[in-house]
Amino acid sequence: MKCMLAVALITFCGPSLAEVVVRDDTGATVRLPEPARRIVTLAPHLVETLFAAGAGDKLVGTVHYSNFPEAAKTISRVGSYDRFDLESVVALKPDLIIAWLSGNVPASLDKLRALGFPVYVSQIDRIDDVPSEIERFSALAGTSEIGNAAAKRFRERFARLQQRYSKLPPVRTFYQIWKQPLMTVGGKQIISSVIRLCGGENVFEQLETLAPAVTIEAVIAANPEAIVASGMGESRPEWLDDWKRWASITAVVRENLFFIHPDLIQRHTPRLLDGAELLCQQLETARRRRPHG
Repeated sequence: MKCMLAVALITFCGPSLAEVVVRDDTGATVRLPEPARRIVTLAPHLVETLFAAGAGDKLVGTVHYSNFPEAAKTISRVGSYDRFDLESVVALKPDLIIAWLSGNVPASLDKLRALGFPVYVSQIDRIDDVPSEIERFSALAGTSEIGNAAAKRFRERFARLQQRYSKLPPVRTFYQIWKQPLMTVGGKQIISSVIRLCGGENVFEQLETLAPAVTIEAVIAANPEAIVASGMGESRPEWLDDWKRWASITAVVRENLFFIHPDLIQRHTPRLLDGAELLCQQLETARRRRPHG
């Protein structure tokens, strides 16, 4: 869980005006004279979390691939998360910009700050950090009643999954983001925390990089019991079956080649619990397929 310093602090300055003070994930303090009314987000997953926090109607701009919930598709676009248009952001006259530390270009965020825009920077690395972010977003937007309730539901569901799966016999798991280059997740990536929640062990947990490239030989040597892929869309990627060429891998022998829609596990949003539930069920399938005796 985030430390208490990350929890929003609201100081009331009068009957109709409430100053909002929130600490972001970099430790910086974001101060607003009143709850935000015009918000621009610079990553798709931030849109989802804002809607969950009850602040979807305050969004005036976002980036490409912001496709959930359905209402997000109608929000004005300012470019992509790694190359947004500064003039488009300025034209929307936001009173708050929510950015993504791992995805946005720092120099572009500095330009926005220099123009006087408050910038909140998000970077959650564990699944159990999601409810804290919901609470902070709702504090920034003045929708704490909705956000706090959503965060409570998340924590309760998380606790149920944790109780059911986290102490089960571990399943050595290789999570594949992409084929060429062959990419996985390191121990600090949020997907690793989902794997741990499900009683799994990321075979590349020791890698510091969030999304490191690895070799086929390294995967073979790690000998995962389950291989989980995401790909780029709703369909199971064809390249997942390429692993069938390597009959020495336990996951191949036991047919533990699984797929999860990337939006359910690669986005730092409340829907992570949907992806987690699928992954937990898949790793439970891997346990059932172990030889008896």
